[in-house]
Amino acid sequence: MLWKTVFKRVVLGLCTILAVSVVIFAATNIIPGDAARAILGRAATDEAVAQLQAEMGLDRPLAVQFGSWLWGFVHLDMGKSLLSGSSVWELIQPRLANSLILLLVTSCIAIPLSVILGVLMALRAGRAFDTVANSIIIMMAGIPEFVVGIILILVFSTHLLPILPPTSMLPVGETLAQNLSILVLPVTTLVAAILPYLSRLVRGTLLDALSSEYVVTARLKGVRERDVIIRHALRNSLVPAIQASALSLGYILGGAVVVEFVFQYPGLGTALRDAIASRDLFVIQGVVLIFATGYVVFNLVADVLTILVTPRLRG
Repeated sequence: MLWKTVFKRVVLGLCTILAVSVVIFAATNIIPGDAARAILGRAATDEAVAQLQAEMGLDRPLAVQFGSWLWGFVHLDMGKSLLSGSSVWELIQPRLANSLILLLVTSCIAIPLSVILGVLMALRAGRAFDTVANSIIIMMAGIPEFVVGIILILVFSTHLLPILPPTSMLPVGETLAQNLSILVLPVTTLVAAILPYLSRLVRGTLLDALSSEYVVTARLKGVRERDVIIRHALRNSLVPAIQASALSLGYILGGAVVVEFVFQYPGLGTALRDAIASRDLFVIQGVVLIFATGYVVFNLVADVLTILVTPRLRG
């Protein structure tokens, strides 16, 4: 049953990626202007523009261009950057690695912390801890990410408390692993953005589970309170949190463009911003399709975890 469901989800995910790729290709090809003329400049002759279009394959029918581009993406051959002339994959690969590091560190902090905080708030519902924590996270949810980032820079990177670098720009020839301190402020900003949503979701679902009939029945049977909370209430209340975590991971991978811009973090978000500014079509297509693939993969993993923690779905 599990493998059958996973197979269906994989097929549906591939269909989703195919549909998204059609939208991406169509959207980037209806952008006003000519990529070849943008590279050569306005003073270029029509013959030179036509020759460059032929070299880049832009003179072929759109259906042929789309098939060639999609086949190349499967083989990590996304064409060449119109701006630098280098391989799009070679350009994106280090940015993708940096974004995955940011994703991993943020999720390892935000998701467990949200679950713990949500459980504590639910178990102390209506008490002082729940009231104070609720007020703080509601206030955090109302502050945009770029404002949180700027506040952190002012506090930890200026004369107030100059202990962290204000930007995440890497020195030439060095890797992110050699400069872990530049991760602190972006990770903290993203954790502050995700924590209110996930923790309140866990709190609400756990409160519903604690008032359900199967929990009341377990208590009447004399099951220990810790087992009631962990084995019955918490396990069933984690399903919405798993789905929400998948959406949060997709947000970190592709939607944290504002955070990357504030800290000049060398990830996919800044790569997409630069590609849009220079109208580098192949880079735009490659980055956006990676974002879409990430969303599909995260939701597939969330569906599998949901089945594993829900006996009714496994049957």
